[in-house]
Amino acid sequence: MKPVEIKKDIFWVGAVDWNLRNFHGYSLARRGTTYNAYLVQDEKTALFDSVSASHTEGFLECLRGVVALEDIDYLVVNHVEPDHSGALPRLVELVKPEKIFCSPAGKQALLAHYHREDWPYEVVPSGATLSLGQRTVHFLETRMLHWPDSMFSYLLQDKLLISSDAFGQNWAAGERFDDQVDLRVLLELAAGYYANIILPFSPLVQKLLAKIGELGWDIDMIAPDHGFIWRSHVGEIVAKYDEWSRQIPTRKAVIVYDTMWKSTERMAKAIAEGLVAEGILTRVMHLKSVHHSDVMPEIMDAQAVLFGSATHNNGMLPLVANMLTYMKGLKPQGKIGAAFGSYGWSGEAVKQITAILQSAKVDIVADGMRVKHVPTSQDIAGCVEFGRGIAREIIARVPGTTQ
Repeated sequence: MKPVEIKKDIFWVGAVDWNLRNFHGYSLARRGTTYNAYLVQDEKTALFDSVSASHTEGFLECLRGVVALEDIDYLVVNHVEPDHSGALPRLVELVKPEKIFCSPAGKQALLAHYHREDWPYEVVPSGATLSLGQRTVHFLETRMLHWPDSMFSYLLQDKLLISSDAFGQNWAAGERFDDQVDLRVLLELAAGYYANIILPFSPLVQKLLAKIGELGWDIDMIAPDHGFIWRSHVGEIVAKYDEWSRQIPTRKAVIVYDTMWKSTERMAKAIAEGLVAEGILTRVMHLKSVHHSDVMPEIMDAQAVLFGSATHNNGMLPLVANMLTYMKGLKPQGKIGAAFGSYGWSGEAVKQITAILQSAKVDIVADGMRVKHVPTSQDIAGCVEFGRGIAREIIARVPGTTQ
């Protein structure tokens, strides 16, 4: 791809991965991603971040469209994860930078990944600044957002925040800016990114947003390391991060299940009927049809999560176990839930699901519902009432109307 000037003398110089389909364990649904890097030309020329090793040559070609590699003075590593630093060894070899700026944890991560004691590291903790000439870069550590080494770089005079993985999305495209695509789709992808990458660190997001407020940074552009650059909707994406990180539930339930001979599926649909009858926004998600990463954005703002599985080999079905493990790792807060499922002779799945939900700090509000073999009309009626009972629990916890 060709470089794109995003502000005067500041260029996007990244790479587009059109074919990536699995990222951090979640599906990109045919959209791919970008690896964004940013070149700033001033009295000193600085490159912020790099790209995955697999895209090194295209990245170097893009860079050469702006500057001779030997004319780059500084490298800034906001995040050491290999999709943003994989090209670094080749880059250091060609650029021979005066300094490589990174956070304290960043230096340790670079040493652990690339084993190069001889690189010209310059550690910049929170509050440190770097003069490029007419521009000043302010550094802010963003530890565990989402790696210990992560940091922001803020260019004061340009009102530009280079935000590492925060505020990103996965979308491979020839366009570079938020106002060049459908904002609704972009925010949906940003929500999916948040739910699958940033969600466990939501308390840190709240602290970070407060810290940026304290610093008084005037930001009119956010340049993340993945996806589109925010220049027209900065307020909207910051507000969304505030909303998502607060994890305030809505009157919504997500039913997640897998089934063998459709009995558990019939239960799921009947439970959904009971929820809908009480005015609850309801999503029913069969894990053979929906990737686990597409479930998480739905769970993110839901009050209730209900998991169903047939019992197979004295346990739950593998897709349900996988989904529960994935969700538990992402640590959604403030959820209520329950388990359900059909069985033939042993019926352990419901009990096992309940135990994992409890370990994920989900408040269990109903005894697990089990049906032997094929549900009768009476069983179906019981499932509908089960859904109504969950709905009443949601309404008791979430004031106002259905979202």
